[in-house]
Amino acid sequence: MFKTYSMDLAGRTLTIETGKMAGLANGSVLVKYGETTVLVNATASKEPKDGIDFFPLSVEYSERLYAVGKIPGGYTKREGKPSDKAILTSRAIDRPLRPLFPKDLRNDVVVDCLVLSVEQDCSPEVCAMIGASAALSISDIPFGGPTAAVSVGFIDGQVIINPTEAQREVSRLNLTLAGTADKIAMIEAGAYELTNEEMLTAIKTAHVEIKKVCEFIQTMKDEIGKPKFEYKSFAVNEEIYDVIAAEFGERMKQDVQTPDKPERDAKIDALTEDVKAWYVEKFGEEKAEEDKADIGEALYKLQKKTVRKLILEEGKRVDGRGIYDIRPLSCEVGLIPRVHGSGLFNRGRTQVMSIATLGMKSEEQMLDGLDSEESKRYMHQYNFPGYSVGEAKASRGPGRREIGHGALAEKALVPVLPSVEEFPYAIRVVSEILSSNGSTSQGSICASTLALMDAGVPIKKPVAGISTGLITDENDPSRYVVITDIQGIEDFFGDMDFKVGGTRDGITAIQVDIKVDGLSYEIIAEAFDRTAKARQYILDDIMAPQIAEPRKEISKYAPKIITMKINPEKIKDVIGSGGKVINKIIDETGVKIDIEEDGTVFIYSDDIDGARKAQSIIEEITREIELGGIYTGKVSRIATFGAFVDLGGGKEGLLHISKIAKERINKVEDVLKLNDEVTVKVYEIDDQGRINLTRKDLYTDAE
Repeated sequence: MFKTYSMDLAGRTLTIETGKMAGLANGSVLVKYGETTVLVNATASKEPKDGIDFFPLSVEYSERLYAVGKIPGGYTKREGKPSDKAILTSRAIDRPLRPLFPKDLRNDVVVDCLVLSVEQDCSPEVCAMIGASAALSISDIPFGGPTAAVSVGFIDGQVIINPTEAQREVSRLNLTLAGTADKIAMIEAGAYELTNEEMLTAIKTAHVEIKKVCEFIQTMKDEIGKPKFEYKSFAVNEEIYDVIAAEFGERMKQDVQTPDKPERDAKIDALTEDVKAWYVEKFGEEKAEEDKADIGEALYKLQKKTVRKLILEEGKRVDGRGIYDIRPLSCEVGLIPRVHGSGLFNRGRTQVMSIATLGMKSEEQMLDGLDSEESKRYMHQYNFPGYSVGEAKASRGPGRREIGHGALAEKALVPVLPSVEEFPYAIRVVSEILSSNGSTSQGSICASTLALMDAGVPIKKPVAGISTGLITDENDPSRYVVITDIQGIEDFFGDMDFKVGGTRDGITAIQVDIKVDGLSYEIIAEAFDRTAKARQYILDDIMAPQIAEPRKEISKYAPKIITMKINPEKIKDVIGSGGKVINKIIDETGVKIDIEEDGTVFIYSDDIDGARKAQSIIEEITREIELGGIYTGKVSRIATFGAFVDLGGGKEGLLHISKIAKERINKVEDVLKLNDEVTVKVYEIDDQGRINLTRKDLYTDAE
């Protein structure tokens, strides 16, 4: 049955159609916002997936270049692997949905978002997030939604819902917010130093619109939603849990309270083996083998409940810290030779090394996606090798986690970078995770700030990152504890990972992952307050003593740059036919040259003298020949009627025999020879651009 639903969202019509396309999916909707169109399909397997202890949700956001009227490059002329932007969008769609599925569901669920058309003023990401919620809500898949999402800008103190492309360019905030009718479910933001109060105001204002969209989807669900199918529950066997908890609960409490992570992991491994042996002894090998999976689930639950109870009821953390205490911190700069900049940041057992590299502007990353943006000058990449967690596994390239954490660090640092006019370099920072026990993404923000300052990048202000966590009472959600600087076990067993990057003066990036059905404004406000205080401490007490501001000079190993401006009409003269001229300059001086369409020229060289020589040559080539101007050139050709003088820059003028000297001469060769240097004056430039010169008039002028 074909149905269409419409509502006003931020002054534009949001339309959701269902019943026309993809009829075999469990739930399918076509979302239209302006001319942006996204098809979203939700499907679920009929049977649960064997041998897993998690809910197998997959979200795919698929970009097709036909959506913006482009043909893909490459030999096959088809889309390849998902872009980083598509992967980040998939993560953003996933995060508010996942907590709303039953925790004991093990059926595969796939949400596929296909972008069919894009109008740059109307975000396809927001359409996909709304569509995913709608498709799941009207489907027969068990789902506790609806959720909804909007994008948010902040211009001149005003909150803008779903800003246009022009508004996004001048906005101090790029926020994607998702939530239910009651709570906030996901925050993803980049900002130009917004205060805690400004950010909270933006969230509250946007939530008003989210509630409207949730009500809109609920109307669809009430009218056409299918009954949810019954599924096989994979909840923990409470009987097995109770006997293990009774026998090993106190030991678990003792063992988890081990400050050192490797030592704690060893104790938990030993406890696990002892539980298995005890179970065999008590119930027999056959029963133990039969209950193997349930024993593992019970131990997981026991460890989780123990960690959470210690924090919630006793105010104790497994490493002995107080609720608001930060792990031991240290940092270092300039530790790697020959690289352009390096920084090492230690937070407990988490250790991140960032390396900064400066390059030509032409080395910026080219983007091939649905956005109008074609390139980006700042690139931040994050690597998470197996050895960082003590695992013997080969690297398989960046996955969704690596791309997501790199993007977050990039988002945090972009607001403090100098403009290309101030600092005409492409900048790449790579964060290598050397050891991981939580908060590696925030550690990479700190390490990367250090690396940039060490490289002499004139960032406006240092940036630091910190995470807060959340433990809620499962029986009373109003009872909770917000903890500062979460480590791995607290992230794993907690309800929230609230990451905030920023300067001393404001927030530059936020990413929030939750495992509960949402966050109240009070929790968000407390998280902002805790991260602000921690950020101040990291910046002032840990980072500033090592390096308080960017170095005055860039590394001797970084390319030196001279920037100059030429008449755009002269670009062809600098390049020459087939690149002959510019290649000659490069060969003679050893430089690299970038020329932009507006006539901006970037000259890069390890040798500043070579760069200056190249600059001089380009100035000569692009020099304008003016009427009445006096120039020194070389005789390039001799004819019976005069001599041709090379004025530089591919310009040649005629010095007629009558204009060579005050006295009459019979032959040009009597006065001038090839390659003679001669000073001349331009007395005429005719309609065809031909330049006529005089030498004798200089004597008259001198007299």
